[in-house]
Amino acid sequence: MRRISMMAGVVAAGVCVAGQAFAMDATQVGRRIGYKEQDLKPGLDVRVGLGGFTGELDNETGVGGLFGVNAIAQASPLLGVEVGYEGQRIPIDDARVRDGQHIWRNNGTLLGKLGPVIKNKLHPFVGLGVGLSYLDSSSGSEPIYSNDWQTELPLAAGVDYRVGSLFAGVRGTYRLVGGEELTTVPGTTDDAKGSLFNGNITVGGRF
Repeated sequence: MRRISMMAGVVAAGVCVAGQAFAMDATQVGRRIGYKEQDLKPGLDVRVGLGGFTGELDNETGVGGLFGVNAIAQASPLLGVEVGYEGQRIPIDDARVRDGQHIWRNNGTLLGKLGPVIKNKLHPFVGLGVGLSYLDSSSGSEPIYSNDWQTELPLAAGVDYRVGSLFAGVRGTYRLVGGEELTTVPGTTDDAKGSLFNGNITVGGRF
């Protein structure tokens, strides 16, 4: 029992020391890159862009526009987080259904972002997160296309430029997709597979 208590004490002490060291390192990094405490302010952004499916799903669908709204926060000089909604209309280009059909994608995503805010202006970053989408196929595409829930693992990279409390940026997001039963590969009963790639521009502000 004493050994366990001693080990727990050593671990706790190690965690405290490591935590203090990390905080000091983060502060030093923040000073070196011109990070300011006001960068911790939360904010909102809106984004527009284009994108679509890859792989087998790309063969029967097209490129569609998207719109998103996100809440954002910079938790430290290097780490940020955002959570939000993204809506996208993806056209269907499939000989098995009549023209003019589409898929509405309604998505919620939680994304962690890693990257420095340089001189309080330039913010390059990479991101990793989790997302869930509901795919709502137009009635004219049934029964070839179904409504479906789709899990997503987004991988993002981009850069923001800040002017005071306002910012603008560009990014690309590649989403690994799971659980898709949206449609089948033509001539087979196999589910069509693919990922999702979107590119967009962003404008927003911190308050």
